[in-house]
Amino acid sequence: MVSKLKKGAPNKMDMQSSKLHWLDAVRGRPAQHELDDTDLRLMRALVSDGRASDVWLGEKVHLSSTAVARRRKILEEAGYITHYSANLNVRALGYGTLVMVSIELVSQTEAVLQDFETAVLESPSMQFCAFVTGDTDFLMILNVQSLEDYDMIYRKELSVLPHVRRIRSSFVLREVASRQIAPVILEKSVLGAK
Repeated sequence: MVSKLKKGAPNKMDMQSSKLHWLDAVRGRPAQHELDDTDLRLMRALVSDGRASDVWLGEKVHLSSTAVARRRKILEEAGYITHYSANLNVRALGYGTLVMVSIELVSQTEAVLQDFETAVLESPSMQFCAFVTGDTDFLMILNVQSLEDYDMIYRKELSVLPHVRRIRSSFVLREVASRQIAPVILEKSVLGAK
C-alpha cells in the first residue's frame, strides 16, 4: 500500500495493514491488509453491484468517492477483489436446466487425476468442476437446454472422459438459493476483526 502522507505521520490504514491476520497464515496468502468494517461494507455493496460508481458506493458505506476508490484499489491489490463480471441469465439464453454430475474414477493416482482434469477442461459444456471428498471424485455442474441436449453432452463429452468408473447425474428441479458469496464470509466476527 502506498501512503500519501508525510513520512513519519501515522496513518490509521497503514497501522491496520501492518497487523498480521490469523486467516492469512491459514489460507497461505501473505498478510497485506487487515479488513475493517468499512472494507466489509464496501465488498458487500460491490457483490450486489460490481458496476456501482464510487459516488454510489460512498453513500452506501459513508465515505467520499475518493476514499472509496482508494479502498477499492487496496482491496484489489491485496487480492480480496479478484475481478468484476456480469451475471448472465442462462434461462434467457436457452439453458434453463441445471445438472449436477458426480464422477467416480477408477483410481486416484496422480496420473489418473491429471489425465481426467486435463480432459475435462476441454469439455465446452462444463461450467464448474471440482475434486471433492466422499463417495465420488469430481462434481461437475452443467447448464443444458433439455434432456435431449444432456443426452448428447453425455455421449460426446462425459462418456469419453478418461478413467471414469461411474457417472451419476442429478437434475435440479427448483433452485432454492444462488448467491454470489455466502453472507457469513463478509461478516466481521468470522474474519476475526476487532
